[in-house]
Amino acid sequence: MSFRTAARALITSVVAALALTTAHATAAPAPAAPADDPAITARVLTYDAGGSAEFAGAVAAGVAVWNESVVNVRLTPAAAGQSANIRIIADNGWPRALRTSLGNGIVYMGREAVGYDTTRIAAHELGHILGLPDIKPGPCSSLMSGSTAGLSCTNPYPNAAERAAVENYFAGSTAAGDRIPGRQLFTD
Repeated sequence: MSFRTAARALITSVVAALALTTAHATAAPAPAAPADDPAITARVLTYDAGGSAEFAGAVAAGVAVWNESVVNVRLTPAAAGQSANIRIIADNGWPRALRTSLGNGIVYMGREAVGYDTTRIAAHELGHILGLPDIKPGPCSSLMSGSTAGLSCTNPYPNAAERAAVENYFAGSTAAGDRIPGRQLFTD
């Protein structure tokens, strides 16, 4: 068995175990990559929401949205002492994301976005870390339309095109970061 095949099998096993854990913890478990298909291996990204303060519930819901929506990438909490791919911090500015590379960066859950749905904000900012740009102006059906969809928009789910783009960015390789620009700051 080659190293790559063994690594894929190990990752697939970990993803399946996480899916089983999720199934016991929630009513709607996230879909896992099929264990019998070595071509489908989810890239696992860890996040640290320790600094998300009052936005912790919205962050957890935003993570769940992405885990329900795509299969090529999984967001999981970083273990104690583990360096996370994504840090999530509450601050007094406007919500924004600083992507340092595909799947890595900082999400700022800014308190200035008074009245906007915080789960939508979390999912939107995580979308930037997963490679998506803003789509402005845009309808409520587009997660990446952000604030241009208006205060009444509470849709936290990416549309088909947004899901397909993330699936493509994380398809088959942890080196998929070459497909999109690296370090970028996104403000909504």
